[in-house]
Amino acid sequence: MLKQTQQQKLLQKLSPQQIQLMKLLQVPTVNLEERIKEELEENPALEYGEDEQHEDEFKDTPDEYEASGEEGEGEDFEPDGSENEYDNIDISEYVSDGDDDIADYKLRNDNYPDQDENKTIPVKVETSFHEHLLEQLGMLELEERQGVIAEQIIGSIDDDGYLRREISAIVDDLSFSQNIDTDEEEIRGLIKKIQEFDPAGVCCADLKECLLLQLHRKASDDPGVITAISILENYFDEFTKKHYEKIQKSLNLSDEDLKESISQIIRLNPRPGSNYANLNKAESYVLPDFFIFNNNGKLELTLNSKNAPDLRISEGYREMLKEYDRGDKKDRRQKEAVLFIKQKIDAAKWFIDAIKQRQHTLLSTMEAIMNYQHDFFITGDETSMRPMILKDIADITSLDISTVSRVANSKYVQTEFGTFRLKFFFSESLSTDSGEEVSTREVKKILSDLIAGEHKRKPLSDENLTKMLQDKGYNIARRTVAKYREQLNIPVARLRKEL
Repeated sequence: MLKQTQQQKLLQKLSPQQIQLMKLLQVPTVNLEERIKEELEENPALEYGEDEQHEDEFKDTPDEYEASGEEGEGEDFEPDGSENEYDNIDISEYVSDGDDDIADYKLRNDNYPDQDENKTIPVKVETSFHEHLLEQLGMLELEERQGVIAEQIIGSIDDDGYLRREISAIVDDLSFSQNIDTDEEEIRGLIKKIQEFDPAGVCCADLKECLLLQLHRKASDDPGVITAISILENYFDEFTKKHYEKIQKSLNLSDEDLKESISQIIRLNPRPGSNYANLNKAESYVLPDFFIFNNNGKLELTLNSKNAPDLRISEGYREMLKEYDRGDKKDRRQKEAVLFIKQKIDAAKWFIDAIKQRQHTLLSTMEAIMNYQHDFFITGDETSMRPMILKDIADITSLDISTVSRVANSKYVQTEFGTFRLKFFFSESLSTDSGEEVSTREVKKILSDLIAGEHKRKPLSDENLTKMLQDKGYNIARRTVAKYREQLNIPVARLRKEL
């Protein structure tokens, strides 16, 4: 049986302004200028504070609205709002006596450094990897058809310099997209030509072929190079697994000969295209959001204002409201225009307030991190870092954990010891024999130092590393050591072995 009941529920919903602030918090400084430009394009009531407009530019604007109102009097137009919305337009707060002053908002405050900062992002202009290959292709005397095929092959090369795409797939691509009928033999012939390009090792199918191609370009009478070629051709698996004893025994090599041959191989470039990485992307540059200076033992925090221009409400839009306030306020079209203007001005104010709140949140969060990790910012020693999780900073700043996470994941701070992502300063805790809580970052630093100082002929196993850390007072298991080693991108002991 159906019955009606009455219930009370308490719900939390984010306002549009809060959502806008959350999105702005995630934007790093390097992308903030682009985000502001998007807002300026969408909202004509928002403008740069430094570009002052003269009053003469807006004199004709109200008349334009009047003209449009006269033209449309006979048209059947249904507004979005109600009759009361148009009849009771309150614009007193927009045309008050103090409104004649320029209502600009300056993002720079006392927390910014005094030096004049350049607001442009430096972007390198350089030749990309594929452009470099195409330039060399232009030096070959190929007929037009083969030139198109060669361009297709170069376009299939990945950023590492490898042609990992199947030749049969390239044949199909040329047939469908270029209407060129070819075969695998012709493709292989052009691949051989491209493999002669710089950098050496380009357009190979795998690592073995890439390394061999580089060795073949070296002096053919060098015994070390000849032996290195033999090792890669016949004992590639043993070489990758560092089973040097088996290679030495099979080829009857002395210790010096083996060492010289291995040295020839490890000096090769396993990723020929790496030197031509796409540096034109803005993401390739780290633009710090904060600067921390050590002024005679006192830490000073400043916020980067490079991509945060001064913003204000458009004076032209304010002048339109004043003209409306001085008029008879009876024209329906004018009332609709005024409602539109009010919406745009309110949106501009919300955006300016969101920028202000964003900077306040960034500063308060970074200041809490700076004070919490004070010893690190003074000394630069990772072993002095304290265990710190998002909740610690959230409790200090009275912010939500998700807000702190948004700040930490996408922001960088520049110190005299380098530039770090804020996420770098967060770590779990680990107990020592004395019961003291230490940061896992400290344990990783000590682990890294132990591996850096090991004898490379007999590298330390995870068991030995665990024992050495336990001897230093850290309660840690072998599997934890293995996990930290992997997080540091350090291979197992066998693969760290050197001759």
